[in-house]
Amino acid sequence: MTTHRNGNGNGRGRIPLGALCGLLAGGAALAVAELVSAAVRPEAGPVTAVGGTAIDRTPATLKEWAIRHFGTHDKLVLQIGILAVLAVLALVLGVVAAAFRRTGAAGILVFGVVGALAATGRPDSRSAVDALPSVCGALAGAALLHWLAGRLPGPPVGAGADTATGTWDRRGFVTAAAATAAASAAAGLLGRAFNTSGGRQAVASRGRLVLPRPTSPAAPVPRAAFLQLPGLSPLFTPNADFYRVDTALVVPKVDASTWRLRIHGQGVTSPRTLTFDDLVRGRAGELIERDITLACVSNEVGGPYVGNARWIGVRLAGLLRDCGVRPPSRGGPADQLVARSVDGMTIGSPVEAVLDGRDAMLALGMNGRPLPFDHGFPVRMVVPGLYGYVSACKWIEDIELTTFAAYDAYWVQRSWSQQAPVKTQSRIDTPKAEARLRQGTVMVAGVAWAQHRGIERVEVRVDDGPWQQARLADQDTVDTWRLWSFPWQAAPGAHALTVRATDGTGAPQTEERTPTVPDGATGLHSIAVTVT
Repeated sequence: MTTHRNGNGNGRGRIPLGALCGLLAGGAALAVAELVSAAVRPEAGPVTAVGGTAIDRTPATLKEWAIRHFGTHDKLVLQIGILAVLAVLALVLGVVAAAFRRTGAAGILVFGVVGALAATGRPDSRSAVDALPSVCGALAGAALLHWLAGRLPGPPVGAGADTATGTWDRRGFVTAAAATAAASAAAGLLGRAFNTSGGRQAVASRGRLVLPRPTSPAAPVPRAAFLQLPGLSPLFTPNADFYRVDTALVVPKVDASTWRLRIHGQGVTSPRTLTFDDLVRGRAGELIERDITLACVSNEVGGPYVGNARWIGVRLAGLLRDCGVRPPSRGGPADQLVARSVDGMTIGSPVEAVLDGRDAMLALGMNGRPLPFDHGFPVRMVVPGLYGYVSACKWIEDIELTTFAAYDAYWVQRSWSQQAPVKTQSRIDTPKAEARLRQGTVMVAGVAWAQHRGIERVEVRVDDGPWQQARLADQDTVDTWRLWSFPWQAAPGAHALTVRATDGTGAPQTEERTPTVPDGATGLHSIAVTVT
């Protein structure tokens, strides 16, 4: 009887070691890809590219589910999911490579091809160079797996198994595996550091920016528009708390000094290409400052994806008129303005709404500071009264005048409506759902919004009782939300609190419950509480 010191006389011990080889090779592939993407662009990395493609092809209902359950962490969850799937596949390929090295290595190359196709197929891809991170990573991973699998302790198993090129004992294998893991980690961290510092010029350009004084400043906010109540949203949402919903897995960092905006298309008699300096110095049109509430169409009734801020920017209507654009009601050939972002996102806005006198703008600042990168620095669109997916293009770089009949923007291609004015909504901020309260006076409070129409009245209902009028804070503008409160004499027991708003036209908020798709949710926000 022959004794094998490594315990792998029948080769079965190679299977878990092969799986480890696959995991090491997969990690090395991603590390090399990360390093190469620093020389190309961060968005070309395979995880980002595949993740972006997955977002693009995910049905609207599934996207809504992800936003509802994961909120602003939905992108992180997607990336973790992609990495988990890649890890499982790497383990499988490693097991295959324990017997068939060339087959296992070829499997990694296949995934490199998938990453390359995803990167070059993205809307923001500018050249075939975007394939390099995935290709280089796959070649490195395949070569490593082929090399490691050929030196596994013990004989290869299976009919037709590849012949080993010289094996290590267990100590040698562990040493090689540890060295491989360390090298991969170093390459990955170096690539991440380079990718992070790649936006250094953009960060510097934002740091240097001093917001210009608007020629048309915002009107003073009435003191009575503010309410200081525990749990109630502030009138102005801090930038750090402002909701973020977009498809960018990597937030674009654009250098303001190199930023350009092109305006062209149907009815544009004087096409223009603007620089950031043109906007800051007012050469592109009047600089205005306005208080405007933004809302996401993905916001469920009572949801968090709404916020109010003070914006400063160039009046968009004046800029378009300088380019010769006329609204359709005055004979203009274009009824849709398609805004394009540096990451390839397209957002279509009705030309009539942009030119009807509302304070649509190309925003440069938010709450007294330059736009945060998450919210579109250096420039984004803001159009009051429209949901963000048809108005609020971040990182904008192109405006094309066209028609709704000729072109469907990104979200319209994915089952959302072409036009989407904001619907009247109201929300109870305090008390929270399922709260346990003490008998006596309980202050019920929240926010209501109907941008570009304003809020005329807010009412609260307790259980199935009559609607009772809430106290409204003063209105800032018709484009901002309005704070409200209602002193409730709470009696013991389980209760349901419901709120509804009436907009400035006299139209009450509908009770009909509808989902967010295709043009925004409707219904009344209601919470259950217990009074003791």
